[in-house]
Amino acid sequence: MDLDTIVGIARRILQEEGVAALSMRRVAKEVGTTPMALYHHVRDKDELLMLTLSGTADSVPRPELPDDPRDRLLAVSLHMHGTLARMPWVVEVLGLGDLTDRGALWMVEEIIATCVACGLTQPQAVAAYRTIWYCVYGDLVFRGAMDRRADEPDRKRHFPAMLTEADAEELPHMAALAGRWLELTAEYDVSAQLGAVIDGLLGQARHP
Repeated sequence: MDLDTIVGIARRILQEEGVAALSMRRVAKEVGTTPMALYHHVRDKDELLMLTLSGTADSVPRPELPDDPRDRLLAVSLHMHGTLARMPWVVEVLGLGDLTDRGALWMVEEIIATCVACGLTQPQAVAAYRTIWYCVYGDLVFRGAMDRRADEPDRKRHFPAMLTEADAEELPHMAALAGRWLELTAEYDVSAQLGAVIDGLLGQARHP
């Protein structure tokens, strides 16, 4: 039993079954040892998750970034989104909070540094990073949920089917859009929307 084998098994479980399926007991069983023996190599589940994350960001080449600050921010944000979109298990692990891959921190540094160069204060730059991250993470979580739902062909779609003409008085815009809702949401352009968010965040430099 060696650490690479342990991490490899943990990563496979995460990729195939998600965070809920991962436990020290499960990994020990697949390695062919006892949970107690596993603890000689890995302190706890959090450390195991950190080890599985390690190197994931470096597996994707860094993009050439434009010089224009606004375009640079957008390029980094889209790289973050695209990288995580290819690794849904990483999105799930990051959702546990305060776990990350050190190799991904260059993106955080780039976002904060560019925001500061654009005139934001350090607190504003940190808040801007968090807003961008919430947009990226939220979009990916929602897409993942919709993909899982799409794998259930017999499921009943409750929204927007629940909206009827009777809702027009209370929810006039949503009722009017109900027939086109799926079409319009399918056209969602994450690049355009992140760009709009970035424009708003950088606008804070004029309004400290």
